Amino acid sequence: MSTILAYTSPALGHMLPMSALLLELAHRGHRIWLRTYSECVDMGQRFGFDADAIDPRIETITLDDWRTTDPRRALTLGVTALARRAEHEVADLAEAVAVVRPDALLIDVNCWGARSAAEAGEVPWACFSPYTPPLESPGVPPFGLGLRPMGGVAGRIRDAVARLVVTRSFEKVMLPPVNAVRAGVGRAPVASVDEYLRRAPLMLVATGKPFQYPQTDWGETVHMIGPCALDPGPQTVPDWIAAVDRPIVLVTTSSERQDDGVLVRTAVAALADEPVHVVATSPAGHAEDFAVPDNATVRGRVPHGAILDRAVCAVTHGGMGATQKALLRAMPVCAVPFGRDQFEVARRVEVAGCGTRLPAKRLSRERLKAKVSEAMTMTDGAKRVADGFAATGGAAHGADLFEQRVVGG
Repeated sequence: MSTILAYTSPALGHMLPMSALLLELAHRGHRIWLRTYSECVDMGQRFGFDADAIDPRIETITLDDWRTTDPRRALTLGVTALARRAEHEVADLAEAVAVVRPDALLIDVNCWGARSAAEAGEVPWACFSPYTPPLESPGVPPFGLGLRPMGGVAGRIRDAVARLVVTRSFEKVMLPPVNAVRAGVGRAPVASVDEYLRRAPLMLVATGKPFQYPQTDWGETVHMIGPCALDPGPQTVPDWIAAVDRPIVLVTTSSERQDDGVLVRTAVAALADEPVHVVATSPAGHAEDFAVPDNATVRGRVPHGAILDRAVCAVTHGGMGATQKALLRAMPVCAVPFGRDQFEVARRVEVAGCGTRLPAKRLSRERLKAKVSEAMTMTDGAKRVADGFAATGGAAHGADLFEQRVVGG
């Protein structure tokens, strides 16, 4: 069997879904070497992988897009951070390859430097994306603002304008440093984000239809394989969850720093008089102290599996991982996006009919209570999405593709 070197960005929300695929490959006899966020090294080793940390300089470059409420400015800040990380990833991946001597590489979509180095190298490779990639597809609005698909001439005009205003603005920030990295490894420059992402011989995307828009078509090298959800927590139900005697509403915020702590406070207050128990998690540790009613529990980083098994609805920040993990269980979602790809996730929840969408700038107790109540009536839509996810084949399908097109290639 082959040795596979997996390289991730410093984000738990990327490491975990990639690890679901890696576990499937490990079960098939492949040796997995994971180079990841330092805080995740022990977790990777518990999964049975060889694991070590990425260059610490990469981890010091944090996403500070939460400092602004302007979506375009936030995209620019996020792109700038990823571009700065790319400068260190080339040498870091080269060191890992020299030590591991892998037969194949699996590279996180956000690791722009590692992707360019893999493209320039001789080891077969594929890309893994835990979120909807900003690839162009006929009839799908440009990525970033969470625009609703619109047909006809009006839709094409709107999308063309949005592409000029949004896509081109962050490409001006992204492409110069990316092309500088590419030049350093002997690769030709790219003219767009779409062209750059399509340099991967194979991209595995952790999602599926009908959560993705029906018209989405990214071509032969890009494959949806389902959410690849992985819950690293204990298999037994914690006593504090078992003691809850009401239906649970899970409230989640981002695992990376973001100004979304207000979602926890608002949800707890909005549902204080409802016949439910709110379990709110704040894994980035930024929720402020506040009075918590009897029908609520507020925790930090808690595995969601045992909670979701008891839940009737999930209120998410629009993160792809938490949102799809709920939908896998046919559980409707109320998505409150704050930034990053969350606008796109929330819009897909709305369009797929598997839940509701409430922009963070309109967040209030009354509106959130109404949106949660509406979401709870949308179990049929959530079931339809869950069935679609199951039909993708999941991590097993992803492993098949990786073996056929990368390891076997």
